Amino acid sequence: MTGMRGNGLRSRRIAAIAVATVLVSMVTACGSDDDGGGGIVVTTNVLGDVVTDLVQGEADVTVLMQPDANPHSFGVSAREAAALERADLVIYNGLGLEEGVLHHVEAAAQAGVPTFEVAAHVDPIAYGDGESAGNLDPHFWTDPVRMSVAVELIGERIAAELSGVDADRIARGTAELKAEIDDLHERVEAQFAVIPLDRRKLITNHHVFGYLAQRYDFTVIGAVIPSGTTLASPSAADLKSLADAVTQAGVPAVFADSSQPDRLVRAMAEEAGVHIEVISLHSESLSEPGGGAETYAAMVQSNADAITRGLTE
Repeated sequence: MTGMRGNGLRSRRIAAIAVATVLVSMVTACGSDDDGGGGIVVTTNVLGDVVTDLVQGEADVTVLMQPDANPHSFGVSAREAAALERADLVIYNGLGLEEGVLHHVEAAAQAGVPTFEVAAHVDPIAYGDGESAGNLDPHFWTDPVRMSVAVELIGERIAAELSGVDADRIARGTAELKAEIDDLHERVEAQFAVIPLDRRKLITNHHVFGYLAQRYDFTVIGAVIPSGTTLASPSAADLKSLADAVTQAGVPAVFADSSQPDRLVRAMAEEAGVHIEVISLHSESLSEPGGGAETYAAMVQSNADAITRGLTE
């Protein structure tokens, strides 16, 4: 299964994202209480990609988060919120990630809609330091092994909650997608193996790669925003402390999410008084078509390429 079944699968997934985006627009545009109801509603576009792929057309999938959006701050319209309460199943990341829409998900649950908090069921880890220390980290998708587990759990929940779907077809879609993600993990693991252990040090704009670090033997030196959410703000002391850590660790690059300005990252680099390359990653959102991270697989591979390049050159 080299290359995730090649360009055909990539094209199919990009087309699925486009369909999901259209569905979001339809939910927003329709005014009738009967429109936009039923099917599966997924909060984030990362989960939306894998859900759309594994259902193989057996159910309508509506993805709320647009490409290149911030999962911590994106919101939904009143009609989209109403669609949540008419869904057959709501799939959300959870563990506090979707800060702007969580109360709508909770309202849907109170209205009797089945909901599935994915991150809570994939052996979540806790943040090690910073403002979020001790809280469970929602960014599990940076570890493809956990995403593979998530796919299996999502497939089981869809088969159990949605009447009228072909359970065998859902099972086949789940198995195929798991195999593809397992292959992705093996390729990324082999790619990271070329990075010497003493250079596997990550500094990011906020705490987002804890799962990747655990899976592939990286050390997270710190984050410019010492929190698991981009809605927090660093103090001058935070920047100075991180700059000192950068100088001591001798890292050649820091990584900033593509959806967030890298001004603070560059300010920290300047504080360190050394030249540090700032490399953009797609850590929390898929991109628009042509942006290089149109699917979950493309996002993971793009980040692996960027991290490997940044820490070996």
